[in-house]
Amino acid sequence: MSKHPATAPFVVNEPCLSRAWAQAFLHIIDNSGKEITPLVLSITGFQDKGVAVEDASLRHALDELLVLKNMQNVEDVAYTIFPERLWQMSAGNRAKLFEYYRLAFPRYQAMNRKLNGRGLYFERLISYNQNAPCAGNQLEWIISQHNNRSGVRRSMFQATTFDPVRDHVASSQLGFPCLQHVTFEPTDDGLVANAFYATQLILKKGYGNYLGLARLAAFMAHEMKMPLARLNVMVGIEKLDEIPKTDVSMNPLIAAARTCIASPASDESNAAHSPRMELETTT
Repeated sequence: MSKHPATAPFVVNEPCLSRAWAQAFLHIIDNSGKEITPLVLSITGFQDKGVAVEDASLRHALDELLVLKNMQNVEDVAYTIFPERLWQMSAGNRAKLFEYYRLAFPRYQAMNRKLNGRGLYFERLISYNQNAPCAGNQLEWIISQHNNRSGVRRSMFQATTFDPVRDHVASSQLGFPCLQHVTFEPTDDGLVANAFYATQLILKKGYGNYLGLARLAAFMAHEMKMPLARLNVMVGIEKLDEIPKTDVSMNPLIAAARTCIASPASDESNAAHSPRMELETTT
């Protein structure tokens, strides 16, 4: 008998990224076990240019815990999925964004060869296979097909990060890639982005992954000339990291999560809209 029984999906639907993460986090904290299997998380409420609404107090509490436990902060994790700083440097020119990233990628790998040696998410999205259309730049393929043709089949707008040739290995632990693929679906309300994870660590990666995906979706919506309407994230197994629930260092974060959930969903007075940019060092 498996010690991991199948359970009903836990569904989160929020107009604030921080509240969405807090709901999933507190569900694990307040219930037995250390997993949600599966998690379906949906985020709306994007502001001008697709910026996700965040709660500054919750974000700060999470970053403090991550630093205390020698883990990457939220910004660094988000950068592995979308390099927001390079997008700002490119001044809205996506060709420059892709060029800047390709030039910087060897340095990103060299910073932490052990963790980054097998690649990074944005790198696989734009350099998956040189024999593929657009030399493996899946994002450019999606954007160009959408913008240059009418009546394109919607199933075309998907990009993968998982590669069986490289990733079907027998290692007992493999930290990359947990994100399998993403899809971008134009709707009457705007772009809906969907992301699929096999597993995910809610403290070490969860919030940063959601933020990175939201930024990736905002970029795609901008280039596909429509607003960003929704981000959906499906996670097969959302897990609490190795930090025990009873660890007292978790208390400030738990308190911040409860305060975030208790506040009105439409209250943006505590929102964080200008996060600090950091250099990625791991996947």
